[in-house]
Amino acid sequence: MKAMILAAGRGERMRPLTDHCPKPLLAVGGKPLIVRHIERLVAAGITDLVINHAHLGHMLEAALGDGNAFGARIRWSPEPPGALETAGGIRQAMQFLGENPFLVVNGDIFCEADFMPLTRIAKCLSPDGNLAHLFLIDNPSHNPQGDFALNDGRVCTDGEPRLTFSGIAAYPPALFASLEAGKPARLAPLLRAAMNENRISGEHYRGRWVDVGTPERLAQLDADLRGHA
Repeated sequence: MKAMILAAGRGERMRPLTDHCPKPLLAVGGKPLIVRHIERLVAAGITDLVINHAHLGHMLEAALGDGNAFGARIRWSPEPPGALETAGGIRQAMQFLGENPFLVVNGDIFCEADFMPLTRIAKCLSPDGNLAHLFLIDNPSHNPQGDFALNDGRVCTDGEPRLTFSGIAAYPPALFASLEAGKPARLAPLLRAAMNENRISGEHYRGRWVDVGTPERLAQLDADLRGHA
């Protein structure tokens, strides 16, 4: 199975740190965020990786190379300045992701999830069945209203309890088939349309997760990880 790490965002809220460093390369506990993802994916047996980039993408490629140092194979999916948003970036990378379901992880989060169970769920996704499986988390302080509802393993646009999308999911290529390569496209409209057809499953992930979206959150996570080293 393949996985894609989303690393094309500009990281405006993280400035000035991201003026000279792509956000996924920022380190916590002495290790870049994106390297932590790569290591967890490889530990789950997922070694065929795709990473997109736009802002300072050359720095990502220089730091990670072909992935051999991590026991992985990395293929790069460059995007134009301004990037293509989440769904557009995934559609652009489809030439590398192939025809089977795959995992996607936001490159600017910290998470201790075990990806192995998600790979098993991903294999059951299909054009005629579920079009995504999402990891949802308790609502953080910066997103108190949540994104979606989770009811009996189904993700819905409305209802309770409302939870926040973690940025970790599995998708089949069919979810992105309507998009044109090279064009910006948001993920939320695709997910909501599929939810309205009851074709999105999900689970409540209760492990450690941090949206490393500001210098303050980055500093706090770094201090926490170093304190538990």
